[in-house]
Amino acid sequence: MTRVTNGVATRKRRKRVLKQTRGFFGNKSRLFRYAHDAVLRAGAFAFRDRRKKKAAFRQLWIVRINAACRAANISYSRFMNGLKKLNISLDRKQLSELAIRNELGFNQLMEQVKKVLA
Repeated sequence: MTRVTNGVATRKRRKRVLKQTRGFFGNKSRLFRYAHDAVLRAGAFAFRDRRKKKAAFRQLWIVRINAACRAANISYSRFMNGLKKLNISLDRKQLSELAIRNELGFNQLMEQVKKVLA
């Protein structure tokens, strides 16, 4: 009588894990036990950081808009309040791109906001 070990599935699983850890340092890329832990940990960080990336970009956009606003002697919060009063619904990403790539358009927007706030 022969013993059934299911070696094919085991080998396939281990190869899949080791393939995912290519480029990792040391035993994490060579030995299944350490590679498996590394894959689980990397997956957890990837899941967390996909969400963090959204917050980081929003923060960057706000910093850029604030810098453009300060150059025109107005605070970020007053600028955003003015946009709200004008019913202009540009998101922060669009405002940031406008401030960087189209300074003239951003300045025109700034003038409208200043008129409303005055």
